[in-house]
Amino acid sequence: MTLFAGGQAHVFDIEIAETDEQQAIGLMFRTKLGRRNGMLFPYPKSRVLTMWMKNTYISLDMVFIDEKGIVRRIETATEPMSEEIISSVVPVRAVLEIAAGVAKELGLKPGDRVVQASYFPSRK
Repeated sequence: MTLFAGGQAHVFDIEIAETDEQQAIGLMFRTKLGRRNGMLFPYPKSRVLTMWMKNTYISLDMVFIDEKGIVRRIETATEPMSEEIISSVVPVRAVLEIAAGVAKELGLKPGDRVVQASYFPSRK
C-alpha cells in the first residue's frame, strides 16, 4: 500500500482483515507494530465506521479512507485497551491502522491519497 503525504509516496507492508473474524480480532494482543506496517479493514460499501481499542496493547493512528482512496479523517494516538468508540464521522470504505505517531511523522492529513491495487487503484 502507498500513502501519498507531505509531497512524497510512503510504501507500507499491510495485512488485510477481510473476514468478519479477522476484522473482529484486528491488531488485538500484539505488542509491537513496525513503522511501515499496518492493517487495512476494507468494507464492501461506504458507511460510518466505528472502531475500538479493546485488547489492543499498542497505540495506533486510525486512517479512515473513502471509496476513492482519499483520507477523510485520522484519529491519532488511540488509547490502548480503551473501549471508547472511535467513529469515522463520515461514510468511508476502509480503516487503515498504523503505529501511533506515523501519521504525524509523514504529514498525513485529510485529503491525502492512499493506493492499494485491490481496493483503491491509482488515479490521477
